[in-house]
Amino acid sequence: MKYRVTIDGREREVDVTIAPSGAIAVTLDGAKVDAEVRPVPGGVSVRLGTRVHDVIVASAGGDEVQLAAGAARAVAQVLSERARADRKRAGGGASAKELRAPMPGRVVRVLCAAGESVTAGQALVVVEAMKMENELRAPGDATIAQVHVSEGASVEGRALLVTFG
Repeated sequence: MKYRVTIDGREREVDVTIAPSGAIAVTLDGAKVDAEVRPVPGGVSVRLGTRVHDVIVASAGGDEVQLAAGAARAVAQVLSERARADRKRAGGGASAKELRAPMPGRVVRVLCAAGESVTAGQALVVVEAMKMENELRAPGDATIAQVHVSEGASVEGRALLVTFG
């Protein structure tokens, strides 16, 4: 199955094939990757070459997942080929009209204002969660319709932060 994975505005194509034997083959942007993936409680253990990473995975809602590997934290948007085709047919879907908090936290900075035009990948809100600052970015070129939070506010996971017009 092919997936489009976006982390911090960087988009990659990942193709995962599982053989009947259970062996997993992975390609990243068309190049074969020496990888092994094994499920562990709460996530996966991934061997890339000679390095092993235990990655904790939690749903952030919709097509976003929270990732934690050691001290590193990230939110990834993961879209399968089918989900991308469905989104294209639907004209972007609800997620293109709003930005939501991927996890509970505190708003550290608001970097946009109502009426402002923003570009895909532009940082809009910074939320501190699990002692890490997470820049939440515009999913596409848009105009900010409303900012629903202010600096210092506590937010729950999936809280509405920004709507686009």
